[in-house]
Amino acid sequence: MTTDLQAVCAFLYREARHLDDREWEPWLALYAPDAEYWMPAWDDDDQLTEDPQSEISLIYYPDRNGLEDRVFRIKTERSSASMPEPRTNHMLTNIEVLAERDDAVDVRYNFHTLSHRYKITDHFFGTVYVTLRRHGDSFLIGRKKIVLKNDYIRQVIDVYHI
Repeated sequence: MTTDLQAVCAFLYREARHLDDREWEPWLALYAPDAEYWMPAWDDDDQLTEDPQSEISLIYYPDRNGLEDRVFRIKTERSSASMPEPRTNHMLTNIEVLAERDDAVDVRYNFHTLSHRYKITDHFFGTVYVTLRRHGDSFLIGRKKIVLKNDYIRQVIDVYHI
């Protein structure tokens, strides 16, 4: 089955829009219940950590429950790291299908996010590897691995930054 790249792009753009517009429930709805969400860290040898269970990660949620908890804390102002919520602008580029299976498609893309808070604008950029599972006439995110390429982060990084 050949995946329509335009449909993949539309899905990824919708996810970015939900983050920019702080539409948390529709954003969560794009994730499968068992979706893994992982941002490995860079180690002292400039290599990405490989195992979120035994090595440091910038963000790791083994399933959507972790994302739901994160959104709950953001929405109920129980996250001092998110108060006030930053204004973000996500840009996606170089979206390409890496592999296809009957039920899923593996996609790679680059991102650049601007995040404005306290009169300061930060830049976050990197590459995302995502597995999209076919779900009706659209997709659900089954796995998302974010490779943040910034070499210095001066604040807490959160799901809306990437």
